[in-house]
Amino acid sequence: MSVQSAARAQPEARPDLTRFLNPRGVAVVGVSNDPSRIGGQALTLLTDFGYGGRIYPVNPKYSEIKGLACYSDLAQVPRPCDVALIVLSANHVPDAIEQCGKAGIPFALVLSSGFSEVGPEGRALQEKLAAAARRGGVRVVGPNCLGLLNLRDNARIGFGGTMQLGTLKPGPIAMVTQSGGFGFGVVAIACHYGLGFNYVISTGNEADLTLLDWLAELVERPEVEIVTAFMEGVADGRRLVAIGERALQLGKPILVWKVGNTAAGAKAAVSHTARMTAGYELFRAAFRRGGFIEIRDVDDLIDISKAFLARKPARGRRVCAVSISGGAGVLLADRCIEAGLELPRLSEATARTLREILVSFATVSNPLDVTAHGYNDNFASYSRALREVLADPNVDQVVARAPRGKVAYTWAQGLIEMLRDTDKPLLLNWPTSPDDNAVALRFLEENGVPCILGPGRTVRAMAALAEFSEQRRAWESRANRTLKRAIARQALDLRGAGAALSEHRSKTLLGRYGIPLVNEVLLPDDGIAKLKTAPLPFPLAVKIASPDIPHKTEAGVVRLGVTDLKSLKQAVRDILAAANKSHPGARIEGILVQEMASGMEVIVGAVNDAYFGPTVAFGLGGIYTELLKDVTHRFAPFGTDEAREMIMEIRGAGLLTGLRGRPPLDTAALADVLSRVSLLIADHSDRIAEIDINPLFVREAGKGVAAADALFVLKNFPERRQEHQEDQDL
Repeated sequence: MSVQSAARAQPEARPDLTRFLNPRGVAVVGVSNDPSRIGGQALTLLTDFGYGGRIYPVNPKYSEIKGLACYSDLAQVPRPCDVALIVLSANHVPDAIEQCGKAGIPFALVLSSGFSEVGPEGRALQEKLAAAARRGGVRVVGPNCLGLLNLRDNARIGFGGTMQLGTLKPGPIAMVTQSGGFGFGVVAIACHYGLGFNYVISTGNEADLTLLDWLAELVERPEVEIVTAFMEGVADGRRLVAIGERALQLGKPILVWKVGNTAAGAKAAVSHTARMTAGYELFRAAFRRGGFIEIRDVDDLIDISKAFLARKPARGRRVCAVSISGGAGVLLADRCIEAGLELPRLSEATARTLREILVSFATVSNPLDVTAHGYNDNFASYSRALREVLADPNVDQVVARAPRGKVAYTWAQGLIEMLRDTDKPLLLNWPTSPDDNAVALRFLEENGVPCILGPGRTVRAMAALAEFSEQRRAWESRANRTLKRAIARQALDLRGAGAALSEHRSKTLLGRYGIPLVNEVLLPDDGIAKLKTAPLPFPLAVKIASPDIPHKTEAGVVRLGVTDLKSLKQAVRDILAAANKSHPGARIEGILVQEMASGMEVIVGAVNDAYFGPTVAFGLGGIYTELLKDVTHRFAPFGTDEAREMIMEIRGAGLLTGLRGRPPLDTAALADVLSRVSLLIADHSDRIAEIDINPLFVREAGKGVAAADALFVLKNFPERRQEHQEDQDL
């Protein structure tokens, strides 16, 4: 069964967190009778906001707080008690977790700070906390978090200013945030603009339960239609992908706000491939594969949530922009094209009807300018035009400007009735301030018509609808595929640890997986001077073969276009001198003499990422590599179908498929190589850290491909494990 089919079959096994979200009783450990202190805030949030479960203050200093009996320790707390809310100094928290286990309290929420975020001593204390939780079978949120909100059941379990707001309200959205203060503030803003959240969870240091645990839980809950995540990072990238695919299966978007995306790209890397797959690039690959919509600000969260909550999926990217202002229509059209949406030609039947409906000076095209004539007929013609455009088979979505004035509310009532007859999304770009025709705006949004202030913001929400629908279709296409291996797992000579292999040895490994190579011979460095004839036809490329010189061009140990025997011998002398100068003492395996390959240069590589596992990268080579940074990624292993999708994803795909009369190149052979590289890295992921094929030459269709240079980097691991793996591979 393929990875995709497994994802379709069953959701992953996960802990039942129902009683964490909706506990029958909460013990506040470290409670205070001072409402300004965190322990006092935590109690007030439970007593004053309608929580219906039992509340158990725990602090040996008090016998009673706010009319509630106060208990000396968790052992004295009556049952049922599902959650211990811990507000103790850090050094007392592990003991409190130990008490939870003994008392049979299944969940703990640790607000306390002073753990891994403060350095080595804090990390040791956090491990002690986690160990106590494992021993006692207690699942923990935190430490160093703000808490958990269940606004459906008025369970405000935590502290902070946002939790005390009366404007928070329930609704079909849930948020998980790795930054409690920021994430809870975003929720407050979104609620102000009309959205509701059933659940909000701050994960803190994630000593036990993680953002991924909560995403997996929330996406399954029927009362959640949209999940949002404020994410700094995750420890299991493959699980992130699986959750995203499950979200697609359920038809629930995950709006992900990923931060911390820039520093990872600066990490040192041996190969080009490792630089191409640094950090954020792999998150983006995961997001594209699953039901994730990336957002970049609070406005995105608000606008895109409104669009999805209209509950009318977009069939595609074809948009008609309708306006009573010519300039606004042009602006909307610009933003649509910039967002990757399409502005199709209206059908002849639609255009003919519109000319009958609208005044003669209206512009019947896309964008559609109905003019301000609507003010003369109470916008009856505008409404009829919208009906015709929504019915057009060439249109998937409509963006329209709402009318202003006294007639706005009456027009809005008619629009709601009209929209009952269509399953296509219509988003309104609200043309004025929110308090202008506020009654009409509120009526529209209460009836599922998103009203968004900025033209660009409106279009971004429409693009998100289209993106999610495309992701679902792509998932459906992948879900029934099985991986058809081009080659069985091959035994490889992978002796050595934490080392870059020479080009010749690296190519030998590629050859074991059937990856085409340029013709070459490896000669001893002292044997070239004795040659009477060239080992291969001229012109030739000449390179040093050394595992200690991975970047040969930078070291000056490559000569290209060598045309005769005399030049060949001189080239060898020159590169040996350059090697001695740049890397004195480097191990020299010999001299590589290669045919001069030709074709379109691309880069194919793979990394065994610490979080996402074996991953393949593909992009244009040569001058395009650094200039365009046109790269795409897939998680290994995969077949040629996905490899072809990779090829078509890059912006420069036209250079490979034939552009402006150029002959198409052998993309079938290229797809085969991508798939074989994915098998290679997946089969030997415990030994191989990086693979770099740069360049791979792609020739004209039917003439194949050839790897001209390659680099393998092996992992470091203990010698005993290394010997065991060598026995397997050899």
